[in-house]
Amino acid sequence: MFDDLNSVMRRVSWLGALLVSVIAVVASVVGYFLAGTSGIFAAWAGSAAAFLFTVLTILSVLFGARLKIGGLLAMVLGGWLIKMVLFLVIFSYLNRAEWLVSEARPIVFFTVVAAVIGGLILDTWVVSKARLSPEVKLP
Repeated sequence: MFDDLNSVMRRVSWLGALLVSVIAVVASVVGYFLAGTSGIFAAWAGSAAAFLFTVLTILSVLFGARLKIGGLLAMVLGGWLIKMVLFLVIFSYLNRAEWLVSEARPIVFFTVVAAVIGGLILDTWVVSKARLSPEVKLP
């Protein structure tokens, strides 16, 4: 009758994977025409990073939901901090990568931006369509 958190997060993860896959294919085609094979690698690198951030968000919500409110907030904040550090590490590496020519660097950026905006829209849509119980179960 009602959706539980696991089913909502499962729906978010499957639809998020589908979204990132479509963005990866489209960005690969565009990247190939703009920068050759380096553009394809740039599109897949951006898509992989975006999917990694999506998975970290899902995991922080799933693990945080089992804790009291302070634990949930700590888990979400910790997830943000981990994502910021990973963002800096991944994109610092990509900035120095020799296989990523200068024409392909915007492809990474726009791939991540498209995945983040699409992910936010997708998350909002899935949560707004979920049938959540009006009862609140406190730990």
